[in-house]
Amino acid sequence: MNAYLIASMRENAGKTSFIVGLAASRKKKYGYLKPFGDRLIYQRKKNWDYDASLIIKLWGLDCDPDSVTLGFNHAKLRFVHDEESARRVVGAMAKNASTGMDGLFIEGGKDICYGASVSLDSLTLAGYTGAEVVVVVSGEPDGIMDDIQFIHKYFNMSACSLRGIVINKVQDIKDFNDSFMKDIAAMGVPILGVIPYEESLSYYSMRFLADAFFAKVLSGEAGLGNLVKHVLVGAMSAETCMRNPVFNQENKLLITSGDRNDMIVAALASDSAGVLLTNNIIPPSNIIAMAGEQGIPLLLVAHDTFQVAKQIDRLEALITPEDSEKIAILADLVGKSVVEEL
Repeated sequence: MNAYLIASMRENAGKTSFIVGLAASRKKKYGYLKPFGDRLIYQRKKNWDYDASLIIKLWGLDCDPDSVTLGFNHAKLRFVHDEESARRVVGAMAKNASTGMDGLFIEGGKDICYGASVSLDSLTLAGYTGAEVVVVVSGEPDGIMDDIQFIHKYFNMSACSLRGIVINKVQDIKDFNDSFMKDIAAMGVPILGVIPYEESLSYYSMRFLADAFFAKVLSGEAGLGNLVKHVLVGAMSAETCMRNPVFNQENKLLITSGDRNDMIVAALASDSAGVLLTNNIIPPSNIIAMAGEQGIPLLLVAHDTFQVAKQIDRLEALITPEDSEKIAILADLVGKSVVEEL
């Protein structure tokens, strides 16, 4: 039974996307663990890890997310487990999750050292389970090279087995290979694959946005699958807003106060993915009806426009169980880029 600890040097390198894409491309049965949950959501009156919840749903695993996650909070974990009990419990979880499977993926925390103070960092988890370590790196080329050089210099200090490195979200594969692969090869670091950046994976649906903001859907439920490709903050006059080049882009999201009827109507009359209404102000019924007829979602939140815009700017386009197109893209990208069998 092959077990792989999927780690990353930095946050948002794409560990979960890599796992989802690899599993979809290999057509095997995999088990899954994420011992230290670092992407907390609240569902069914319980705390779950988002990534664990996603993969359990996608793979149809017969378990709850809390059965593949030991905990979420440093202070609580420090109180409940010492290193020996963490080793024992994670080992039992791994044995249970791998039963009847072709392989097991164990996902580390948001970076390679996350959880070290509670004995749940990525390398410690690999030691508990005997899993081979796969490190996912991404970002600007210089940052990627920093990460690979660090792994080359210091990984041998651990007792873990490095299966290899996956270089993810590379904007220009040819340029990267021409500029850096000779130096990487000279280090002798095993590279499992170089995965290109795919812009469509950065888009999110209006349904995902509604869930992320706990927004009330006033109208346009039929369009909740619309993808957001551009974001425009409507804090100016409608005439000025319409002169903004983004306003004429397809699949845009307009963020504006619910009392800006002129802005909302202008968005509904153009190619918009949806409208995010702020300040908890509900527009007139005729506008709500118009959005419903056109299948353009109107989402209502209590925060002001500035706060919502800041949150949108930091929003990560996570995969959802309904994202069949994204999963197919990931399967194609990972299947073509990672040729070594895992």
